[in-house]
Amino acid sequence: MKNIILADNQDISNAGWHYLLQNSVDVKEIQEVTEKKELIPLLVNCPNSLVILDYTLFDFESVNELLILQVRFAETDWILFSEELSDEFLRTLLYNTQSFSVLMKDGTRDEIHTAIKEVLKGNRYICNHVSNILLDSSKNLQNQNIKNVLTVTEQEILKEMALGRTTKEIASHRHVSAHTIMTHRKNIFRKIEVNNIHEATKYAMRSGIVDMAEYYI
Repeated sequence: MKNIILADNQDISNAGWHYLLQNSVDVKEIQEVTEKKELIPLLVNCPNSLVILDYTLFDFESVNELLILQVRFAETDWILFSEELSDEFLRTLLYNTQSFSVLMKDGTRDEIHTAIKEVLKGNRYICNHVSNILLDSSKNLQNQNIKNVLTVTEQEILKEMALGRTTKEIASHRHVSAHTIMTHRKNIFRKIEVNNIHEATKYAMRSGIVDMAEYYI
């Protein structure tokens, strides 16, 4: 049996949690707090608790405060239950600790029940919505890192090459010599570690330099 702390300042949310918890799991005690200054003493007295926290409505100033609390109260488990959390917040929190599970308020009852059961068994639970956010965010970061290998000019030239324009056409469009474009081409191939235009085109599409819709026009 585990002590549950509801860290929320909305009566309707607390009422919903009381109903779900009392009808789904065997808990020792359910306590409510509405401010950080109320939460800390409870964790001091009962560090082996499960805290269900609405971060966006609570009085934490940054994700770092949560990470500090996690270090201080290592036995405590957390479920964040919020309306909206930023990509950066989620990455920082979830990549730095295993103690936090995350649910969004638009989640299903089944997700909530599953989250509670998994956390009480000692497992972390991340809802589908947050998993998709993290996946999309990772892809965007990866694409951005790929793009950063090339200068803006090199990205523009690579895009034109990938769209099938010849060296002469690119040079004319940019008002430079064909020799200059060939030099850029060699530098691009060297930086992205490819040997031909086919591989360069795949790189351009994979990194988002060329949109698939543009390529097939």
